[in-house]
Amino acid sequence: MNPILKNILAIIAGIVAGSIVNIGLIMLGHTLVPPPEGMDPMDMESLKTFMPMFEIKHFVGPFLGHALGTLAGSFIAAKIAANHQMKFALAIGVWFLYGGVTMVMDFPSPMWFNALDLTLAYLPMALLGWKLADNK
Repeated sequence: MNPILKNILAIIAGIVAGSIVNIGLIMLGHTLVPPPEGMDPMDMESLKTFMPMFEIKHFVGPFLGHALGTLAGSFIAAKIAANHQMKFALAIGVWFLYGGVTMVMDFPSPMWFNALDLTLAYLPMALLGWKLADNK
């Protein structure tokens, strides 16, 4: 396959796979740790209203979704990429980091969660995904 097409496929597959893992884990988190009574987890205004009622346990699903989604997407991108695997894995990490920064700017989550999420869930997981892909 043409290396350029393979690299484009690597980015698309990484974003799609990472997004599926992210959303799946966040939804699983809402199932295992139900949100406060009356909250609709799919409605941003409802999330903002109920955020003060969240406990630490409510942040585990989102953190795992962000971290493992980035890990999965970066791993897949690094596995598929024709060359420069680390750069493609990091590109996926930057893509999801941008989403994380956007959420921090638009969403009133606690500062401890923002710091933890932005520093550990994206770029470190992208590097780990690249390492696990082991494309020497």
